[in-house]
Amino acid sequence: MASLFVGHTVQVINEMDSETIGNEIIDEVNVVDLENETIQGVNELRRIEDDVLPKSKKAKTSSADCWKVFTKLGADKDGNLLAKCNGCSKILKGGDRKYGTTSLNRHMKKCTKIKYADVGQVMMDLQGRLKNLTIDKKVSRSMCVTAIIAHDLPYKFVEFQKIRDWMKYLNPEFSPISRNTAKADVDEIFKTKKEALNKELANIPSRISLTSDMWTACTSEGYICLTAHYVDSNWNLKSKILNFCHMPPPHTGSEMSKKILDFLSDWGIEKKIFSLTLDNASANDVMQAHLKRQLVLQNWLSSEGEFFHVRCSAHVLNLIVQEGLKVIGDALEKIRESVKYVKGSGVE
Repeated sequence: MASLFVGHTVQVINEMDSETIGNEIIDEVNVVDLENETIQGVNELRRIEDDVLPKSKKAKTSSADCWKVFTKLGADKDGNLLAKCNGCSKILKGGDRKYGTTSLNRHMKKCTKIKYADVGQVMMDLQGRLKNLTIDKKVSRSMCVTAIIAHDLPYKFVEFQKIRDWMKYLNPEFSPISRNTAKADVDEIFKTKKEALNKELANIPSRISLTSDMWTACTSEGYICLTAHYVDSNWNLKSKILNFCHMPPPHTGSEMSKKILDFLSDWGIEKKIFSLTLDNASANDVMQAHLKRQLVLQNWLSSEGEFFHVRCSAHVLNLIVQEGLKVIGDALEKIRESVKYVKGSGVE
């Protein structure tokens, strides 16, 4: 059946005028060429339009936090962008490249009429940024013990429950430390500072002058303090407390000299001592004599210790003043009582 259809088709074509078939084929080719030229022309026109005509830019969205509480008003006559506060309706310049958002952020912090919902929204936006912050536990512990040292806080400060609640609120991942850990960190800082000061004292070219004092606390415990005064390599006068520790009894001159000599040996500066300044207590006279004898025997003092002992001028002046006040003590007491009576009476 198929062979019969094909044969019939071939016969019909053969019977058609060959000239007519040729003309129709030529017309179809012309139409196809015309359509191709039209399509190419349209594509060329589109390409020219893309190159010449400006492309529309997508408007940028403002991501600054201040736009949560400010509304853009457009530009003024000078071309400056204006913004209005949603709380107090104050109009400010800002938001463009010239002024930025600094003035808007400053106003947002001090404006008292901004809705709490707006501020809460800003804080919620900032919360996502705070979550990305990483806190170094070593730095946190170092700052904590530095605060304990600077403000003379007790070690149990880190165990106060309200302090821990506050730190937990600031950082949910906060891990509190104990008082023993705080004490260990303070001791570690002391060792680090002591090593640095020890190197500095070893490298200074000059000699070191010392001052020392001893007193009894309200608990009847004795304490002794030793301070070093020296000029460093940059010609800066410095004073450093070398030791401040408990001094058990007896508080005799010989025991005090042994204690100070131990301090000097611990710091390694026994060969660099120039002078020692003390008050006029009788035990100090005995102490400096014993200490001077030990240092002179080792040939560690200049001029054989002639300028080693220096009496405290402030203490001497205080003794002079106290003796002078004893002479006018009765008159001074009456003057003080008169002043108290006038102040207590309320008469101006």
